[in-house]
Amino acid sequence: MKYIDATIKYLGYFTAFVVALLVLLVVYDATARYLFSTGSVALQELEWHLFDIVILFGIAYTLREGAHVRVDIFYASFSQKTKALINIVSSLFFVLPFSFLIIYIGIDFVSMSYLQNEASSNPGGLEYRFLVKSLMPISFVFLSLQAIRDAKTNFDAWRSL
Repeated sequence: MKYIDATIKYLGYFTAFVVALLVLLVVYDATARYLFSTGSVALQELEWHLFDIVILFGIAYTLREGAHVRVDIFYASFSQKTKALINIVSSLFFVLPFSFLIIYIGIDFVSMSYLQNEASSNPGGLEYRFLVKSLMPISFVFLSLQAIRDAKTNFDAWRSL
């Protein structure tokens, strides 16, 4: 479990680095467009691709840090044992099945994009769209690993309470 924890932690660091790159790219793009009346379709598409990385890879890190959305108005008043049970059930019966579904569908989605050599339909856009599409199943593999880790951690906590 420590390998999963370390992997997701470093994935979070990588995502933070990508956010910094994205901010710099947006500042550059906006400056070039509004001050110098130039722009690049490829750079605008790269912004979207970096945003995809942030969202997709940030999911597992958010779950790791417990920063995901839940109905805290009820959850906060529950006992530790009830909280652990809710976390186990949500990991095993909601997060994992949904993740496995996205992985299963995503593999065909990426394969089709790769076989078609999908590229941007915009002139000057980016090629190899399957690379960014491959982030979807990969990110849900990370989310699945994190959900398994959380289920085990919460099961151990529930058992000890």
